[in-house]
Amino acid sequence: MTDTLLSAPLACLEQRNAFIHRHLGPNADEIAHMCAAIGVADIDALIDQTVPAGIRLESPVPLAAPVPEHEALGALKAIATRNVLKKSLIGLGYYGTHTPAVILRNVMENPGWYTAYTPYQAEISQGRLEALLNYQQTVIDLTGLELANASLLDEATAAAEAMTMARRVSKSKSNIFFVDEACFPQTIDVVRTRAHYFGYELIYGNAEEAAAHDVFGALLQYPNARGEIVDLSSTIADLKQRGATVAIASDLMALVLLKSPGAMGADIALGSAQRFGVPMGFGGPHAAFFATREAYVRSMPGRIIGVSKDARGNTALRMTLQTREQHIRREKANSNICTSQVLLANMAGFYAVYHGPQGLRTIAARIHRLTALLAQGLRDAGFEPGQHAFFDTIEIDAGARAPAILAAAREAGYNLRSASGTRLGLSVDETTTRGDIAAVLGCFGATADLDALDRAVAAAGGALPAGLLRRDAILTHPVFNSHHTEHEILRYLKKLQNRDLALDHSMISLGSCTMKLNATSEMIPVTWPEFANVHPFAPREQASGYLEMIEGLADYLRAVTGFPAISMQPNSGAQGEYAGLVAIARYHASRGEAQRNVCLIPRSAHGTNPATAQMCGMQVVVVDCDDSGNVDVADLRTKAEKHATELAALMITYPSTHGVFEESIREICAIVHQHGGQVYMDGANLNAQVGLTSPATIGADVSHMNLHKTFCIPHGGGGPGMGPIGLAAHLAPFMADHVLQPTGAAERANLGQGAVSAAAFGSASILPISWMYITMMGGEGLKRATEVAILNANYLAGRLKAHYPVLYTGSRGRVAHECIIDIRPIKAATGISEVDIAKRLMDYGFHAPTMSFPVAGTIMIEPTESEDLAELDRFVAAMIAIRDEIRQIEAGTWPANDNPLKNAPHTQADFIGDWTRPYSRQQAVFPLPWVAANKFWPSVNRIDDVHGDRNLFCACVPVDEYRD
Repeated sequence: MTDTLLSAPLACLEQRNAFIHRHLGPNADEIAHMCAAIGVADIDALIDQTVPAGIRLESPVPLAAPVPEHEALGALKAIATRNVLKKSLIGLGYYGTHTPAVILRNVMENPGWYTAYTPYQAEISQGRLEALLNYQQTVIDLTGLELANASLLDEATAAAEAMTMARRVSKSKSNIFFVDEACFPQTIDVVRTRAHYFGYELIYGNAEEAAAHDVFGALLQYPNARGEIVDLSSTIADLKQRGATVAIASDLMALVLLKSPGAMGADIALGSAQRFGVPMGFGGPHAAFFATREAYVRSMPGRIIGVSKDARGNTALRMTLQTREQHIRREKANSNICTSQVLLANMAGFYAVYHGPQGLRTIAARIHRLTALLAQGLRDAGFEPGQHAFFDTIEIDAGARAPAILAAAREAGYNLRSASGTRLGLSVDETTTRGDIAAVLGCFGATADLDALDRAVAAAGGALPAGLLRRDAILTHPVFNSHHTEHEILRYLKKLQNRDLALDHSMISLGSCTMKLNATSEMIPVTWPEFANVHPFAPREQASGYLEMIEGLADYLRAVTGFPAISMQPNSGAQGEYAGLVAIARYHASRGEAQRNVCLIPRSAHGTNPATAQMCGMQVVVVDCDDSGNVDVADLRTKAEKHATELAALMITYPSTHGVFEESIREICAIVHQHGGQVYMDGANLNAQVGLTSPATIGADVSHMNLHKTFCIPHGGGGPGMGPIGLAAHLAPFMADHVLQPTGAAERANLGQGAVSAAAFGSASILPISWMYITMMGGEGLKRATEVAILNANYLAGRLKAHYPVLYTGSRGRVAHECIIDIRPIKAATGISEVDIAKRLMDYGFHAPTMSFPVAGTIMIEPTESEDLAELDRFVAAMIAIRDEIRQIEAGTWPANDNPLKNAPHTQADFIGDWTRPYSRQQAVFPLPWVAANKFWPSVNRIDDVHGDRNLFCACVPVDEYRD
């Protein structure tokens, strides 16, 4: 072998496609073995049996050849360096912050945290759940409200959710919602978009005027975009007396020092947790906080972490109440939210834990002191701030000098906000220094003795009104007062990480969720300063590297999807669905067909689909599926004809949610088009299309792409995600734009098309992950990944079908990239359910596949292309062993209510405690020989979900209730 290599041409030694083999699990020999096992000659033969010939691409995806990891990193670094890093005093909800290095390295850059899945399997997610509970407690304490969720996508969409929640809980019969004109502009932009399709009327004005109107709700900002701080208590009281629900958009750092929204009487508080240690990243991802009163818990959007008990009576955490409620309520759901920003919420919560209440007060007080120094220095120089009371933001009327001052500041390395032709806004943050204050004053032509100014400002007590100073204690729980040295926080982070199963331990074979490799080279650029520290509203010329990278990724996605237009704004798959349907609605309205409001949705669809349709003001009409799980084409045709004049769209997932390439997909699209509708393709299963077919080839008009599924952005324990949309040429003019950073062409400038997310490019700082993935894989690698994903799924289906029925297959007996196994016959015979199998898999070291979706009583398995044969065989062995355990229950060897499945998962306490069960300790915790070599111990026994819902408690638990 060595002699052969030494004599080989240099081209053979370059390993240009090496990353393809790093990303794919099976090697060539394993692929041959798997093909033989399922009875095909090779992968090509399998694809011919799986993907309908009529939708196959005629030529390869037009992408360049694969690039080695080091070259791809070098190329992206060169692009990143084109971003110009200046200190941004722009504010508007985005601020410089210092991410504690111990959190940066051990959470944000740690695959133990970023590769975990949403904590649906709570027994192996206790660390992440505790971190989220810390975050919720932080929000509860600072907002003064009783209940907080585990984060939303961004501040603007959180405000839109507050508006719709206000409509649900308000006693008012009005259809009008009041918006404080001093809210952040991007928030108003998103709220306006959302209100239009719900049919709400918006009125704008000064916050103090809100109660003069008959409204069902109001959104007020405190401190507002101009930096002003006013006591809103009387306004809130007047609004509530008239039956309105009041939401306050606020700032967690300001609330460290200021009277809370809850203390002022607000019903809802929301905002961004970004400045709690999360980089600006050109707009995201950032965790939006959302808090309310406990009486409104069942109307609150998003996920809530709650406290319950396990089978031993010990404290255990879980997601509570409306988790995934859109999959149950569908078009009647409160929201289409299917994810949150867990990784970023964890970081914000750990920031609060690390600094503690006194540390946060010091940071907040320093921010305010520097702002007060800046204000006084400008005042002494003849520039009077427009605010007498402020926290971190002031506005200055500089008259005709404003443009020159703005330019001077940029030349000196600072971005100020141009509030108008004459007014400049300045926001101070944690990263601002005394030197920065002196430099900015210099840009105004002011000189100051900062020490003298400091003495004067300190003597005056700053610019926070005495009546609005916070008087109540915050963050009193021991967790916020115990981990302030690096050793303490490091060990705490590790303790929590050890309680979570993530991809760094074993495969997570969740159907429709695509938990594939998140390669280190893809992740490295995210925390580069050139990407991390750019303000989303910085001048475009300072973000040329970002824009080049984003446009490069858009070109990649155009090639993959076949669509000519890509919008990067949606920052989740659900947001992508919404943006796509909004584009369709705008298109119909532009043609004088605004009456088109019927959305056809197959019965098998993701629950987010009907929820999204109702958010866009559409009427959902459900299309039946046939016995093979495919869309019933006859039923579709009948309903399309019935609603021909009102048909707006069809929402369809392809391959189907049942894990099969439907052969009638082109006919389905043609029927919808024939009757004037548009086809929206849910991109959840795009991982089975790339390189083989494409949404545009199939016949879709718009599709979202889950970059956190197909294109390798990690799930982060439940977020971040990105859901860009691709649009056909006729829909391209109707995609989302942005009030502060217009993204559309000049001809779209007057269409008034509002935003769907807070930042113009969504969560831009994680887009380098997908850019790196596609660059390193190239066209040939992406196609091979799709083929291997299909092979792995068919291999698992073939190995398991003798033990568990595979519910749906294509006409030639093949599945797509995932398969559904039917547990209903087992449950009917033994009482063992899909939940019992899921919990038992924990004892074997695996996270469960998707349960009861899209069919109740089933398990959906998606191995992805990144798992090798050995890992697949371990999973198969575990599933077969569990089936053998079920057979012992069927045979009566073990009682139906006392067996390894009903008692799963088993903990260390079980192993060392008294043992009276009818099976051995060995069977319980080391059921197969290889389990002991890499044993993952669930930290709690099976959790009592009913107890948690009946005894709702969603804050930090007293320490003495935990048992380590």
